[in-house]
Amino acid sequence: MHLSSRTDIEAPLTFVFSALTDFDGWERSALRRGAEVNRIDKPRVVGVGMAWSVKFRMRGKDRKLEVKVTTLEPDTKLGFFCHSRVVDGDMSFELMSLSPKRTRLVFHSQVQPLTLGARLFMQSVKLAKARVQTRLNQRLQQLGSEIEQRFATQAKR
Repeated sequence: MHLSSRTDIEAPLTFVFSALTDFDGWERSALRRGAEVNRIDKPRVVGVGMAWSVKFRMRGKDRKLEVKVTTLEPDTKLGFFCHSRVVDGDMSFELMSLSPKRTRLVFHSQVQPLTLGARLFMQSVKLAKARVQTRLNQRLQQLGSEIEQRFATQAKR
């Protein structure tokens, strides 16, 4: 199943990219939401190959997911591969400068079910795709607003 969304952010391209690649900040955010996050890659440097093991509770069940950075093109693209026992997925964020202080963020995701149960779940998601797409659009706009607020706060300093 493929989902995509985009939003325009009132912040420079380099600022938006640095906010998206603030991996320590994303780890802290996941921990605040109750997830357990462990870095599992060896080289411990920012770049392709970074990986995390994430455990969280969703729909009343404990879930485990491994996330790996597959693409890291400065100020252009950020890609991830996610693997769990029941699904595999690819996610990417593409950035495009619209003006010196305006950036377009485009998100793509592709999820592949690995089990029969996951296939049945994906069918139910496809039936509710309009609602899922609306929630994705809202979440991406919320992310854009958070980045804009960070930029505005930094610009005032």
